[in-house]
Amino acid sequence: MEPEGAQELVIGSSSSRHLVAPSVKELAKEALTKVPERYVNPDIDPPILSNTHSLPLLPVIDLGKLLAEEVKASELEKLDLACKEWGFLQLINHGVDMKLVEDVKKGAQELFNLSMEEKKNLWQKPGDMEGFGQMIDKPKEEPSDWVDGFYILTLPSQARKPHLFPNLPQPFRENLEVYCKEMEELAIKMYVVIGEALGTAGKEIKEGLGEAGQAIRMNYYPPCPQPENVLGLKPHTDASALTILLQGNQVEGLQVRKDGTWVPVQPLPNAFIVSLGDVLEVVTNGIYKSSEHRAVVNSTKERISIATFSGPDWRGNIGPTPSVVTPQRPALFKTISVAEFYKGYLSSEHRGKSYINNVLRIRNENIKV
Repeated sequence: MEPEGAQELVIGSSSSRHLVAPSVKELAKEALTKVPERYVNPDIDPPILSNTHSLPLLPVIDLGKLLAEEVKASELEKLDLACKEWGFLQLINHGVDMKLVEDVKKGAQELFNLSMEEKKNLWQKPGDMEGFGQMIDKPKEEPSDWVDGFYILTLPSQARKPHLFPNLPQPFRENLEVYCKEMEELAIKMYVVIGEALGTAGKEIKEGLGEAGQAIRMNYYPPCPQPENVLGLKPHTDASALTILLQGNQVEGLQVRKDGTWVPVQPLPNAFIVSLGDVLEVVTNGIYKSSEHRAVVNSTKERISIATFSGPDWRGNIGPTPSVVTPQRPALFKTISVAEFYKGYLSSEHRGKSYINNVLRIRNENIKV
């Protein structure tokens, strides 16, 4: 038997009822001493202990230096190594107004604090993944994640659902509007410097992605009575080109797989955590890597994160950018439409990096990765 808070919510009228995943936030209010069976994950690899002295640290990249001609060379070398060896970095001196950042954090907290009646107006509709709820259908036997999520397409603005963005509470809606534009500009800057680190023409990556789309996912991880038995988010890579992650509070939870081991990330104040998605691995012909990551939870503290995904134009194609395809390093990945890429990525069979490794990768024994 599961506690009452774990019962599925029903959205819609009696003639059109939609069964959705339960709210973990509501479940956690019940002062549980044991995690309901649906969340128990028996196969969780342990991380490196964060109290050891040998804990690897995420590379820290200074965007201010990357944009200053007289000092950019050494910072580009650091960026190149971060993209090759980690697929993750912490970005400082990013130029985004910290007052805006704090307002967005506050708005995300208030969004998850809405009553269940208010949240129902922002819940996913049948066949859609935007709004409150789970993004991807999962096999029934697979453990559920200990998280409440809110996912929304944000740019281009004409892609927004009329029942979602316009109905976000104020002043969060106005702050999020400005934040979306700031994240778009930051992603463009990052595409240029990543292209320079890779050795391509500076704007080749950005131009290859076309009119980049943008989506945001906010995650709320409530305290959990048995955090060692659950995951907030299972191991995965992102389907984006770039993901810019904002920590809603200073509670740790993100872990990155590095050399086969899970490394806890210690967020720096006023920094963004930037990760390379599968799209960028394909575009860079495997020179730069996306890395699996996961979220763990806390026994006493809630955690909030806000991930902004920058991706390619839905009307375009994804494939290695021309300048990184050479006779010595032929194309490692097929070129396919963006729509086909996301259809494969969002399938219930996809795990970790299985889609780009098993479906998109061109099999050639003579290619050295």
